[in-house]
Amino acid sequence: MRTRKEHRTGSTPFPAPSSPPPRWAVRAAHLITLLALPTGLWRLAMVCGFPSGYTEAGFVPFDTPGSKLWMLTLSVACELLALLSLGLVRPWGETVPRWIPVIGGRPVRPLAAVVPAAAGALALTAIWAAMPLWWTYPHADMTPTGRLLVGVIYQPLVLWGPLLGAVTVSYYRRTKGSRTAHTNTP
Repeated sequence: MRTRKEHRTGSTPFPAPSSPPPRWAVRAAHLITLLALPTGLWRLAMVCGFPSGYTEAGFVPFDTPGSKLWMLTLSVACELLALLSLGLVRPWGETVPRWIPVIGGRPVRPLAAVVPAAAGALALTAIWAAMPLWWTYPHADMTPTGRLLVGVIYQPLVLWGPLLGAVTVSYYRRTKGSRTAHTNTP
């Protein structure tokens, strides 16, 4: 295992430090983490047994162990994925934190971050593109207040894909000249 000094002076090329992310990208990455929070909290309320805007009959399918597990998993997964956007503007997005076994301390290959982030941005944009039309669809299983609440808390998710795309482009521009220390040179 190489020491820090060996990485700096040894035979392995270490990436040149990238420029700091622009302020707008940092703010956008933080905003992404907040966009998924209201819907996650709404689903967690349903996991706890609150109808959260559904009629009594409309809530029945969500009041099963399988549905509760799914909503809990979805809430946690969405927030964790949203938190990953911070890696595009934080140092751990360029160098793997040392506490991670085997790969800790190594530089992140820029495309290893850019490709999944860009794919995620495209997928999220496609998934949430119809959300502005929420109020045009019938929701017989919801109360009028619940329909309004769900529409309002889900609308911000329309921004998740485009914001992630913008932050990804910023990350790519900052790191495109970086090479990694994953390959050994004699």
